[in-house]
Amino acid sequence: MAEQKRDYYEVLGVDKNADDAAIKKAYRALAKKYHPDMNPGDADAEKKFKEASEAYAVLSDPDKKRQYDQFGHAAFEGGAGGAGGFDFSGFDFGDIFGDLFGFGDLFGGGRSRGASNGPMKGANLRTSVRITFEEAVFGCKKEIELNVKETCATCNGSGAKPGTKTETCSKCGGKGQVVFTRHSGFGMVRSVEACPDCQGTGKVIKEKCADCHGTGYIPMKKRYSVDIPAGIDNGQSTRMPGLGEPGVNGGPRGDVLIEVIVGRHPIFQRQDFDIYSTVPISYAVAALGGEIYIDTVDGKVIYDVKPGTQTDTKVRLRGKGVPSWRNKDVRGDHYVTLVVQVPDKLKPEAKELLRQFDELTGGSLNAVKASAEQEGDGKDPKDSKDSGKKKKFWK
Repeated sequence: MAEQKRDYYEVLGVDKNADDAAIKKAYRALAKKYHPDMNPGDADAEKKFKEASEAYAVLSDPDKKRQYDQFGHAAFEGGAGGAGGFDFSGFDFGDIFGDLFGFGDLFGGGRSRGASNGPMKGANLRTSVRITFEEAVFGCKKEIELNVKETCATCNGSGAKPGTKTETCSKCGGKGQVVFTRHSGFGMVRSVEACPDCQGTGKVIKEKCADCHGTGYIPMKKRYSVDIPAGIDNGQSTRMPGLGEPGVNGGPRGDVLIEVIVGRHPIFQRQDFDIYSTVPISYAVAALGGEIYIDTVDGKVIYDVKPGTQTDTKVRLRGKGVPSWRNKDVRGDHYVTLVVQVPDKLKPEAKELLRQFDELTGGSLNAVKASAEQEGDGKDPKDSKDSGKKKKFWK
């Protein structure tokens, strides 16, 4: 008994109302996951790849999709070739596989993609630099040292020994590209890639320059001054264009990307463009109000604490945060948490004043004693057998 086919929409994992873009996106993901070239020797992956390709061939074609929606798999029974009897002839997968794998001609078609021997930009170089919290906020200048490739003065960048010339590559005929043929689940796949002998230049060097060994460049260390913009955050990078690896076939140099590592601050913490800190205040200032100093990245500022301020009260200092990358005149805010400090050492005179203060503000120091006397028989709790022992209110 023949194996029953799965619903095409189920195969691709899309809804029956999915549009062309959603269908294509779903198929691309499955094709990349199960393509035979990515899973050599895996029969199950090849089966799933063919199943997904068959589903896509139907659902991406308006006429076939209409027939399938009306009659299901019966609409294509009796077809020749393909996976499970479906006919793939005339269907162009080139766009899908060209995007996914860089493959060019598929099934002998005329589509060609891949490497080019034209000018190409050089690779980027990466390095890092450490800065302080304040330097990240306001920006700074830092010096970095890079290993760069400078044009060889002996051969003027040709890589050939002085007095000799480069020759046309015999493998690619000077095109810089070669065609490779691979077997896939549907037949032969041809891909165009850079020539391995000349690295896509189309030229080979028979006699190499002794100084640069045929590369055309001499590695050397150089120091550069880099501008770190105000507002940069830890892990972000700034770019120095044109200082990276040399280009290919006359292409421009790549860039240098400098990752910034920001040191921790003993007081401040940062979130996006806002700064956070905690400031202790005395009990007297919290109760009576008064002016205090608050440290900010701009220096100390005076803040007037309101009477009766509770611990963990948060205040906002507008415009005292981190400048924006786009406009350094636009800054975040500084949020301060006020924490009331309780003194751990008091002189006898201060203790007596606090007792007097307590009596005038509710007598909290004797609240337990007063409550026991009010609820009990009038005996002093100190006279009980449990005096000095802590009562447990839990098991």
